[in-house]
Amino acid sequence: MFLLDVLDQTIKKLKSQTANVMTLINLSLGGFAIVFGLHGNLRLSLLLIFIAALADRFDGMIARKFNIESELGKQLDSMSDIISFGVAPALLLYQGILHEFGGPGSFFTVFYIGCGAFRLARFNITESNGYFTGLPITAAGCLATLSFLAIPYLPPQTFLFTIIILSFLMVSTFRLKKV
Repeated sequence: MFLLDVLDQTIKKLKSQTANVMTLINLSLGGFAIVFGLHGNLRLSLLLIFIAALADRFDGMIARKFNIESELGKQLDSMSDIISFGVAPALLLYQGILHEFGGPGSFFTVFYIGCGAFRLARFNITESNGYFTGLPITAAGCLATLSFLAIPYLPPQTFLFTIIILSFLMVSTFRLKKV
């Protein structure tokens, strides 16, 4: 009987951490995307960011399905999102094209990251009412990452404009219905 109780408690603990493990996978993928991007492997960086987006999608689904949402999980998710959808896409675009703009390219790379952090902080202190305020950082990060594929086809100014627009959309006050 004791062994069954221990096993049951262990399973409950593992189940309660499933979403957090998925969130840490998201963070790890974002971290590796940064490392590979800094070493010039930009296509692998791009792939890792998109896989991180899948992990991000699943962590929320798992938390809701198992009813294991927590304040810790919410904060951990934000910390992971700033890495995977803030820093990683910004550095990918910086390495891919924005470095060509010198100071302005550097400034708007960091500006994007700052706007993403602001957006996440605002999300964490507001109650969920069925709407997002501003563009979610996950969507902005995926759009920034996706735009990397167009570098050979579009003028460089397009990417500076893209990162600026995504930055302002994240901190804007428009409301977007959650799906």
